Amino acid sequence: MQLEQYCNLPQTCRHERIVELIRGRGFLTTDELVSIFQVTPQTIRRDLNELDRQGLISRHHGGAGEPTSSTVNTAYTERKGLLHDEKNKIAATLAQRIPDGASLFINIGTSTEAVARHLLGHSRLKVITNNLHVASILLQRDDFTVLIAGGEVRNRDGGVIGEATRDFIDQFRVDYAVIGISGIDLDGSLLDYDYHEVRVAQAMIANSRHRFLAADHSKVGRNAMIRLGHLRDIDALFTDAVPPEPLQTCLANHQTEVVVCN
Repeated sequence: MQLEQYCNLPQTCRHERIVELIRGRGFLTTDELVSIFQVTPQTIRRDLNELDRQGLISRHHGGAGEPTSSTVNTAYTERKGLLHDEKNKIAATLAQRIPDGASLFINIGTSTEAVARHLLGHSRLKVITNNLHVASILLQRDDFTVLIAGGEVRNRDGGVIGEATRDFIDQFRVDYAVIGISGIDLDGSLLDYDYHEVRVAQAMIANSRHRFLAADHSKVGRNAMIRLGHLRDIDALFTDAVPPEPLQTCLANHQTEVVVCN
């Protein structure tokens, strides 16, 4: 359908169509919805708040996505297709901050996999990862050294987790940690779903000199039950939209750099 066909819809029909679009796309910004339905931003925000209250969508800063659970993450295949362009811009900008010849950790996540692809233009990197997809991407370069942490392999996303994985990470001290996350609370808490995965990411942060977080705007306000850390533990947040005011204050208080990758 053309966008103009969605103009002047009754509220009930507009709500139904918003839910359908979000289920099909995974995430839509407020601006996109304003353009589609030709209504004011205030109207869309009221729509999203009501649909979120009903549990039909999940309201995020700047838009809305499918309903999320605090205990179960979205399937890997779905996450890989969500906000592809935004993740790609974030990854390209972050990769520019990694110098040739650097050592780094890269953890589990579709955003960090995008970073790995953009690192292929570098030379002489030494990478330690618990993400089989990252390792596979980086093996295209014969001047890279890639170390895979041992442990249990999750078949759903190629992540390697467990105490053995954490013990392996603790043997190193590297220049950079490139970290992905499932959610960022407005108080600055970094949230994820798997306790064992979180423990490995915490070890990466603790054993690196510079900590970079790659997180698109849909992660802001997203609910997950396990606390990985706090934005004060991160040197730079790479994202695709200006964070909401409470988060900006938190970032400023802890002198965490914000890089908006437009």
